[in-house]
Formats: sequence, C-alpha cells, structure tokens
Amino acid sequence: MRTFMTAVLATILLAFAASLPAQAQTGVPELEQYINSIRTMKARFVQSNPNGSVVQGNLYVRRPGRMRFEYDAPSTLKIVADGYQVTMWDPKTRDFGQWPIGWTAASFLVKDPLSLSGDLRVEKIDRVNGLLEFTMYQTRRPKEGKVILRLAENPLMLRGWTIIDERGHQVTVSLNDMQTNVQLADSLFKNDSPDPASIRRQPN
Repeated sequence: MRTFMTAVLATILLAFAASLPAQAQTGVPELEQYINSIRTMKARFVQSNPNGSVVQGNLYVRRPGRMRFEYDAPSTLKIVADGYQVTMWDPKTRDFGQWPIGWTAASFLVKDPLSLSGDLRVEKIDRVNGLLEFTMYQTRRPKEGKVILRLAENPLMLRGWTIIDERGHQVTVSLNDMQTNVQLADSLFKNDSPDPASIRRQPN
C-alpha cells in the first residue's frame, strides 16, 4: 500500500521545469485557450502506477483552484483541492497530507488563467498514436520532473497526462466520459476530511 501511496503522491506533488524552445511555440496558444475555456469538468479516470497497479475513479474540476479525485472501492483514498490547499486522506491506511494547490502537478487544470509563458512552460509538442503530446515543466524547479499532456485534435480534448519524476518513475492518468462546463455541487470541493489525529488513532 505504501508503494501505491508513493505513486499517488507523485501524481499530486511533482513539478515541471526549464525554458520554452522556439519550435515548441506552435500550438501553445491553442492549448491555453482550450484549458481556459473549461470552467468545470467531470470524468472517469484510470491511473497506472509505477508498481504496475491500476486504480480508477471519478475526477471533478472547477476552475479556479478546485478539484476532487475520488477513488473506487475498495480504495478509501480521497484527494480534494478546495481553492486554497490540497488535502489527501485515507482512513484505511491512516495516511493524511496537505499542500498548497500551487505545489501540485495537476495544478494546470485549475490555474485561472492558465499561462504557459511563466512558471509553466512547454518544452516540446509531439504527435503520438494520433494524439498531441505537450511536454511541460516548471521553471522554478527544473530538475524535479515533467508532465506530458495528451490531447485529441479537431477539436482539442484532454485525454490524460503522464507525470515523470526525477528518477524516471511514471504515473499515467487516462480520462474517459469527460464532460465540461456542467453544474457541479459545491460539496464536491469542500474539505470534508476527518481530523488527521483521529485518522491516526484508528485501529488497524
């Protein structure tokens, strides 16, 4: 289970790095425009972890700053960004953590507006298996990893992303049944985690 939690932390905590080569500029304004057109989103996700495990669940996004990963049973893991911080908790394993939303690898989904000429940059754009792949990184932490966004073309549609850490470990998230600009309940983005001390006091 600890290996699985490490993979989840990679999904949540990794940053991106470096500067924007001239050849990568084509397509960047279109990506910015597409992401910024999404005010809300819900989708099914499938997450592939470095240890070979595969988990799935529901993803909810409301820009700016709000996001929820809800994993299917038997997992009891939940991850919620309430506009200020990300909270991760799992009563079963008694794991708990909180971080500022800006530290998370998935923060590109909830930045408003998303700009790829500041902290986040695009290193290159490829076409792989019929999808556009944007390799991105964060200028402030150039050695801590990268994220590859995968999008369908004509029209652009987010299909998922891969997080690569500094050791080359990869966590891949694929999206299905995605709906955008739909009404989402406020309660989805409320930090409804229990007190962390009570999680740690629970018996095994």
